[in-house]
Amino acid sequence: MENLIEIKNLRVGFEKGGKFLEALKGISFSVKKGEKLAIVGESGSGKTLLALSILRLIEPPGKITDGEIIYKKEDLLKLWEEEVRKIRGKEIAMVFQEPLSSLNPVLTIGYQVAEPFLIHTKIGKKEAIEKAKELLKLVSISDVERVASAYPHELSGGMRQRAMIAMALALNPEILLADEPTTALDVTLQAQFLNLLNDLVMGFSLTLILITHDFGVVSETCDRVVVLYGGTICEDSPKVDIIRSPLHPYTKGLLNSIPKSGEKELKPIRGQVPPIGRFPSGCPFRDRCDSAFEKCSKKMPQLKEIGNGRKVACFLYGE
Repeated sequence: MENLIEIKNLRVGFEKGGKFLEALKGISFSVKKGEKLAIVGESGSGKTLLALSILRLIEPPGKITDGEIIYKKEDLLKLWEEEVRKIRGKEIAMVFQEPLSSLNPVLTIGYQVAEPFLIHTKIGKKEAIEKAKELLKLVSISDVERVASAYPHELSGGMRQRAMIAMALALNPEILLADEPTTALDVTLQAQFLNLLNDLVMGFSLTLILITHDFGVVSETCDRVVVLYGGTICEDSPKVDIIRSPLHPYTKGLLNSIPKSGEKELKPIRGQVPPIGRFPSGCPFRDRCDSAFEKCSKKMPQLKEIGNGRKVACFLYGE
């Protein structure tokens, strides 16, 4: 199956104090039609920045400096803004991390879910609102009339998140980008939401790019994982392989820090993700890595294929 979207050597950074700080450092990966890909890493790894780059939503002082984002054989980075607007929301839609800050506080939920129809199609407001209500039913909202006439602050976090998904699905997009969609939900709501997401991905034949720090969410939804750290890809593997036998020390650290039944102590990765511009030379993870050796400080390990669809950027696996 051919690639639906392909990111090639994507570089993004920020101007700060007369310096240019690179946040994404040559990211390359592709996603096939119908694939469910998770992009995993701690806060500060570059996950959200990557999603915003795909949608061309990077604002100054941020800047995309290099690379290609090939979608249906066109480079999104070379299109005019008007051309990108026709794709954004219609063919590539995004569910943002915090619905309350993404939804307009002075517009009803019904109107906001109807907005994609009003922007991208020629139907009238009344018909668009009716279509919005159908979408709200589709995302398992039972009291549709009340929710459609409510304002964002009048709904629970779970309801707002469902409304955001309804809005994203309005025009039957090819790709759904979901940025930490379960962060604000409790464990019960999270499970319900992930079941709903899986049903919708299948029902709408979506290609899913899910951004998360939580391998529990990955195991419930995705079939492939890209692990991001310091604006670089550490590992790119099928989900089953990465959970059974992670390759990169960072991936191992993420999986070891998940609470396990019968274990009283957590095993967190030592240290913290440095701010942009403060990562060490060579491998960005070396200061926190128990397996680091001299070579790790001298050059950046390149992402390379080691077989069975697995890729890793680590000197433990040879040149």
